[in-house]
This record gives sequence, C-alpha cells and structure tokens, in this order.
Amino acid sequence: MITTFAVYVENKPGVLTRVASLFRRRAFNIESLTVGHTDKPGVSRMTIAVDTDELGARRLEAHIYKLVNVLRVENITAQPAVFRDLAMIKVAASAESRTHIMQLVDVFRARVVDVAPDSLIIEITGTEDKIDGLLEVLRPYGVMEMVRTGRVAMSRGARTAAAQPGEPAIAADDEGVFHSV
Repeated sequence: MITTFAVYVENKPGVLTRVASLFRRRAFNIESLTVGHTDKPGVSRMTIAVDTDELGARRLEAHIYKLVNVLRVENITAQPAVFRDLAMIKVAASAESRTHIMQLVDVFRARVVDVAPDSLIIEITGTEDKIDGLLEVLRPYGVMEMVRTGRVAMSRGARTAAAQPGEPAIAADDEGVFHSV
C-alpha cells in the first residue's frame, strides 16, 4: 500500500538528506518525494510516498518526528485528499502526426507547451494513472524524453496538515526559531 506523508520542515541545508537517510536506514524505498516552499517563510513541505503497511507507516511517522528541523508530520493516506503529479513529455511529431497528437493531448486535458519542427512538449497534471495513460498512447509516436514531479497531495476541506483543529500551528519568533503556537 502506498502511504503518503505531509512533512513540514525548517527550510535549512541538510534537512532533505536527513529525511531521505532515515528511509534508507529503515530499508524503505521512497516511491515519490516532492519538496517546496509553503506560505510560511522559512518552512518547506515534503510530500513523501512510500510503499509500506500500517505498522511501518506508524513507525516511520514516529522516526520522522524525531529528526531535527522537522516541525510536523501527518499521514494523509486515509484522509480525503487530492493527489496530483505533473509530467512533461517530449514526443516526436512530424507534420503528418502533429494534428493527431494534439487531439490526444486534448482528450487527456493536457496542453502543448512547446512546438518545434520535429517535436512537441506536452504538460499534463493529474493522477499517476492519467499520466501513464497519456504516455502509453504517445509511445507509438516516439517519446523522446519525459520528466515527472512526483506526487503532491493536499487534504480536502478546511482541515489542513499545517494546523489541525485543536492542535498547535507552526510559527517563527523574532529570531527565526520555530515554535508551536
């Protein structure tokens, strides 16, 4: 089962290495890892997808919390959430095939972001299955290159991973030290 964690960390050098090393030491393979800034200055959010059972997920969550610079960890696997990936796919496109490829792009609600004489770059956002589906129909035309972001996820509704009702939020004091508020 793929388990998805939302991990809020201080945006400091070495934090990503410490988190990834924890998974390596515990012999878990990270299926997907995305990191980006949040709306709070100095705080980044990791979305980590890992193949583990419920017991392994609880253990990982406890170990992640122990790491320096980790502010909050939440297992959002069982919560109502929106999961998305982004992919860019460069596909060979001759003058004859270009129109058909663009029709396929429309069917998948993707978009062409670059046109060259011999290729197209297609951007698609959606579930892993949706991206895999587009990739399969484009293979006969010649996929030249592909890059994917990995899974990002966000809980639905007013509930957020950053501050659950009745639980402390994260804030920095005047010296930039993070505390629960």
